[in-house]
Amino acid sequence: MKKQGKKYNEALSKIEKGKLYTVEEAMKLVKETSTSKFDATVEVAIKLNLDTKKSDQQLRGAIVLPNGTGKSKKVLVVAKGDKAKEAKEAGADFVGDTDVLQKIEKENWFEFDTIIATPDMMAHLGKLGKILGPKGLMPNPKTGTVTMDVKKAVEEAHMGKVEYRTDSYGNVHGIIGKVSFDENKLVENLNTFVSTIIKVKPSVVKGTYIKNIAVSTTMGPSIKIDINSFDK
Repeated sequence: MKKQGKKYNEALSKIEKGKLYTVEEAMKLVKETSTSKFDATVEVAIKLNLDTKKSDQQLRGAIVLPNGTGKSKKVLVVAKGDKAKEAKEAGADFVGDTDVLQKIEKENWFEFDTIIATPDMMAHLGKLGKILGPKGLMPNPKTGTVTMDVKKAVEEAHMGKVEYRTDSYGNVHGIIGKVSFDENKLVENLNTFVSTIIKVKPSVVKGTYIKNIAVSTTMGPSIKIDINSFDK
C-alpha cells in the first residue's frame, strides 16, 4: 500500500471518519484539504446503482457548469462551408475538414481539448477512431459534439462543458471547478452536476439510485457528502 505524505495526512486529519458532510461543508473542506502547490482541480465521484453490462443502464452525456471548470478548452471544429464559417464566428480555436484530420493522423497533432463535428464529417472521423477513441476525443451525439448547431456547441465548450459517462462499476466522475473557486460557485457547479445525473436516471432502475457521493482535489483526500443535502 502506498505510503501517504505528511501534507496528505494533515489534510486527512481534518476529515471526520464516517461523517457525511453537507454540500456547503464539503466545499469548504475540499478547499482546506488541497495538498498541492498549484490550483488543483476539484472532482466529484458518484457511485450509482447501475448494471452497466446492460446498455439501457449506461449513462453518457455532457453538462454545462454555471461557473465553468476553471480551465479554458481549445476547441477544434470539423466542418465544411457555412458550418465552418459559423464555427470561426463562434470563436472555435481551430476549424477544418479532411485537412485537419490528415494532420492528426500524419503529424500526431493534438493541440486541442475537444472536437465538435457536423454529422456529414463523421464518416471521415470514424477512420481515426483508433486514434481519437482512446484519448476520449471522438465526437458523440450524446455529448452534443456531433451537431448542426455548431455555434451553440462551441459556446458551451468554452463556457465549461464537462462530459460524463459511467465506468464498468457504475461510477460517474466529473470536474466541478478549481480550489481557487469561491465556495458558492463550487456548490452551484456540484448541484448542477448531481441534478443532471438524477434527471438521467434510467427508468428500469429500482430502489436507491445514488449510493454515495464524494468530492476531492487532484491530490487530496476524499470527502463524503450527505445525499439528502442536495437540491432536488
